[in-house]
Amino acid sequence: MSRIAATFEALKRDKRKALIPYICAGDPMPEATVDVMLAMAAAGADVIELGVPFSDPMADGPVIQKASERALAKGIGMAQVLAYVRGFRAKNDATPVVLMGYANPIERYGIERFIAEAKAAGVDGVLVVDYPPEEAKAFAAQLKTASMDPIFLLAPTSTDQRMAEVGRIASGYVYYVSLKGVTGAGHLDTAAVAAMLPRIRAHVKVPVGVGFGIRDAATAQAVGRVADAVVIGSRLVQLLEAQTSDTLAPAAAAFIAEIRAALDQG
Repeated sequence: MSRIAATFEALKRDKRKALIPYICAGDPMPEATVDVMLAMAAAGADVIELGVPFSDPMADGPVIQKASERALAKGIGMAQVLAYVRGFRAKNDATPVVLMGYANPIERYGIERFIAEAKAAGVDGVLVVDYPPEEAKAFAAQLKTASMDPIFLLAPTSTDQRMAEVGRIASGYVYYVSLKGVTGAGHLDTAAVAAMLPRIRAHVKVPVGVGFGIRDAATAQAVGRVADAVVIGSRLVQLLEAQTSDTLAPAAAAFIAEIRAALDQG
């Protein structure tokens, strides 16, 4: 059983929901990325999504776009991202790490090389925003052979056919993008999320995480009542951007602890 599957199984037994924070690797301070990951895990993060910086992150709003730009300006590429995972794994062998990004950095690095080095580093799952399931069957199979989970996005506009395609090849969890548009945009309608999840679960047997538009403990709690996991990205990236080197990891930990407490209160 993968680390991600084991994590969700344990949460299900305890009747708890997964908290999945997203940060961009290398932002805002490259030397602090591993410390932030460790602090979030200690504060109650169940899975960590580590963003791979890319120059044209078309699904991301201005907050994560700027984070990517800052990381790229500091020379953060795939090799550095994998080094962060290795650094994290040296001190934490339990919390799953999912790499989230776009096809271009993976293909430039070389798909076979990426899969081999990601597995060796301790990566548990990979979410490639611009790999639709119908075009990613071979990639998904390669990940599974290497004991990593291929994770896919679903959206309010996803058809039953797309959900079924994702259901056939996804493992670990699926990420439901709760808003039309880019990350960090709009107001989250939790009633609309609750209405959509039964449709998704009719096709998808792995846990369903919900992200986009979750910015505080109250929203996370409301989503946690209907979803298996809550994903928080833009608000966390925004918070970290404002920190100093001394406050970065403590601020991340405090934010995660607040969301964790809200989720556990239900």
